[in-house]
Formats: sequence, structure tokens, C-alpha cells
Amino acid sequence: MNVYDYKSPADGKAVPYGIFDIVHNKGFVNVGVDHDTAEFAVESIRRWWLTIGRVYFPDQKELLITADGGGSNGSRNRLWKRELQQFARETGLSITVCHFPPATSKWNLIEHRLFSFISINWRATPLISFEIVIELINHTKTKEGLVVTAMKDDHAYPTGINN
Repeated sequence: MNVYDYKSPADGKAVPYGIFDIVHNKGFVNVGVDHDTAEFAVESIRRWWLTIGRVYFPDQKELLITADGGGSNGSRNRLWKRELQQFARETGLSITVCHFPPATSKWNLIEHRLFSFISINWRATPLISFEIVIELINHTKTKEGLVVTAMKDDHAYPTGINN
């Protein structure tokens, strides 16, 4: 099973894309219904910025993103870079991306401080609908103060789009 896509026979698959704010210990998960593409990844960052990021960082002019080296936000993905540039133009943010080297994504804080707690929160619960997935993610909290916000992204993100 692909550990990043959660399939429901009735609803299709849920594709989570997470953003973790290490300063405020806040998580955000955009749950897509289509494909994990570069457009989806940047839209997830955009949704985080518009709903949470600019509230916590109102005067921020720069954004540092740490990302895995492959997939939708991979270091060689030109569409990811183009979409991020468009997002930077829209927001006026100067965006810096630091990619983890190959085989080191396990050290990414998002795995240890966000997705691990989401997994603990929904253990033994059948993920049979988007509503359940969103509700379980939204109810993920820790005694250290982690709070997670999730939203469903109904947009289609077709694969095969090149720069």
C-alpha cells in the first residue's frame, strides 16, 4: 500500500500534503482527492499561507521551506519551481527551499512532529470517508501543544504536465 494515499472505495483516494510550523508547533494538512503533483504541493502551501501562515507571520517577507528531495516537491521538478515562483509573485514572499538529501527524509521534522501524531490519532480507525480523515487530522493534538488543521481540496491536479 502507498503510505501517502488513503483509498476509499466510495470516495476515491485521500492525498495528504502537510506543512509544519516549527515556531508555533502547528500543523496543516491539505487533503487532496486527485494526484500528488507539483501544482497540488504548491496549492497546499498557498492554502496554509492564506489560512494560517500570514496570521502567525503578518510581517514576514521570507519563507523557508524544507522538503524531501523527490516527488511533487522534488529538487529536480521544474513544475514545482515554476509554481513556487508564481506563489512568490502572488504573495511578495522571497521563498528559499532546502531539500533533504536522498534517503534522509526520515530526519524531516514533519515526519516526527506531525504525521507520526496523526497516525497515532487515527490508529485502528477505518479511513472510510474524507470526512473521517479530515476529522481525525483536525483532532490531532499533543501535550506539547501541537494543533493540526486539515482541509479538503476538491480540485483536480492532472499528471503529465511539464514545465
